[in-house]
Order: sequence, then C-alpha cells, then structure tokens
Amino acid sequence: MRIGVISDTHGDRDALHHVVKLVTNVDIWLHAGDCSEDAEYLESLVKVPVIAARGNCDHKTTARLDEFINVADKKILLTHGHRYSVKQDTYHVAQVGKLHDVDIVVYGHTHVPDNSWYQGMLLFNPGSGYGGHGSCGIIEIDIKGQIVGTFVKLHP
Repeated sequence: MRIGVISDTHGDRDALHHVVKLVTNVDIWLHAGDCSEDAEYLESLVKVPVIAARGNCDHKTTARLDEFINVADKKILLTHGHRYSVKQDTYHVAQVGKLHDVDIVVYGHTHVPDNSWYQGMLLFNPGSGYGGHGSCGIIEIDIKGQIVGTFVKLHP
C-alpha cells in the first residue's frame, strides 16, 4: 500500500499538478488540511480516493477535523493538528493517537516535515505543499505490515 500525503496547499493548484507528476502509483491520497478543498481538485487529477481533514484556514469545507482511516490492517488518524498544538510539540497529537489506538498519525499545520516514531506509532507531517519550496510525502505499508514514511521535495 502506497499512500500519498500532502498538507497546507493553500490553494496552490500548480503545486498539485507538480505533485501528481512526482508521486505516482499511490493507492490513496491524504490531505491534512489548510485548503482541504484542494483535495477535491487533487481527486480530479488522480484516479484514487482522496481523504481530507479540516485545517484552521478551512472555512467552506465538508472535511471533518479528524478522520480515522483503516488501510492495509493499519489505523490512521488524519488531522491538521492545530487543535493539538503541534507547533509547540507533538505530545498532544500523539496522545490522541494512542487513545484511539492508531498506527499512524498524519498531521500538518507546521509546514515542517516530520517522520518520527512515538511508542510504536508513526507521526508523519509531509510539510507544506504550497509554493516552490514545498514537500509532500509517501507512506508505504508492506505485506508484512512494516511502515515507512519518506518525503518528496517539490523542487530540488
């Protein structure tokens, strides 16, 4: 299972076009908010489902604040992270992940990539998909259930 992950696109459709050229062969895309409406546009560019969470800059969206997704026998919490003070640290969002017994927490808000582990749970922030120096990510879950997150720079 290959999961494309993006966040904080802030309406940058050029970046979304670039992302779908760079990141191919994914089974699903996750958008961690801040212009979660971009998820609908992203879905029009790819042939896989796109799930979005609502960010602090999202006002006209049907996206929920937190989404729980089950893929490849793994449970994922998709959130923007602003409600969990992720700009200070990831402690609170990690505790929410532990409370809900997830394997992966995908969050955004900080615009800073994070690919770290907390008590057996992957904390993954793809950075910001906005602008020329952004990034996105890929989470791979292999047949044995191993989880690996990597980043993709939008521009070298």
